[in-house]
Amino acid sequence: MENITPENIEVLKKQASDKTSYKNRLEAAEELGKFKCQQSKDILWRLMMNDKVYAVQELSFRKLQTFGEDVKLPRKQKGHLLKDINKKLGKVLVSISGEYVETEFNQKFKELYPEDFDIFTYEKGGGFNKWVQNVLSTLPKVKS
Repeated sequence: MENITPENIEVLKKQASDKTSYKNRLEAAEELGKFKCQQSKDILWRLMMNDKVYAVQELSFRKLQTFGEDVKLPRKQKGHLLKDINKKLGKVLVSISGEYVETEFNQKFKELYPEDFDIFTYEKGGGFNKWVQNVLSTLPKVKS
């Protein structure tokens, strides 16, 4: 671990702010953890406190811990991660003519709500499509 600012700090800062890709944020946190400079610490603190994907929070926490920072791991959020997600899924379904087709639905969901899509594809993992179908099946039927 070096006490210098990484040469690509601006790239890492942008990567850490990419709310549409938890993978980019994880990569940024991993890289920032190699440089014990104030900018790295600031970005890691922000990720630890505010990221909606728990793995990003946890990795940032671990990196700050290795820097000797006085950190406390935030609790993993229970229940609905985002407000009105059922409503949003319903809007996505209506926008694709009301018929659930996995690829078309996922593409439209990512297009309309990129942050939400990123969070739930991470949190639900391989069960993402099953979860979407379950939520959609509980929504009130749209009158035509």
